[in-house]
Amino acid sequence: MNEQHELYENARSRVQQKKRLYFHFILFLVGSIFFIVLNKVFNLDVILFENWFIWTIVLWFFFLVLHFINVFITNRFMGKDWERKQIDKLVLKQELKIAKLEKEIAYEAKLKAESEQYAAELKKKKTPQDNQAKE
Repeated sequence: MNEQHELYENARSRVQQKKRLYFHFILFLVGSIFFIVLNKVFNLDVILFENWFIWTIVLWFFFLVLHFINVFITNRFMGKDWERKQIDKLVLKQELKIAKLEKEIAYEAKLKAESEQYAAELKKKKTPQDNQAKE
């Protein structure tokens, strides 16, 4: 249920992003027309600088392109799904490292136990021989 809610929230977020981008595009079109009409009606070329409205529209278009890239390109590669996959990959990598370390520790413990057992057996064998040598 939690995963389904997360998918719904992710989809809702994407729809909101696209909706804001489309609104930005409509606002850009209306604003561009407004700047052109404003320049023609009030003859602002004389007051400001020549072709000011073109530079304004070009700058606004640049921001619209950045917005588009953010919604359709960057978010696709680095969105929630990408983030979840990266987290899962790192968790798996850590789990594998932990399993490997646990295996190494178990192997070393086994070697230590075998070594101690062998040392104890040698000690037992050595004691009777030492007693015979002393006699």
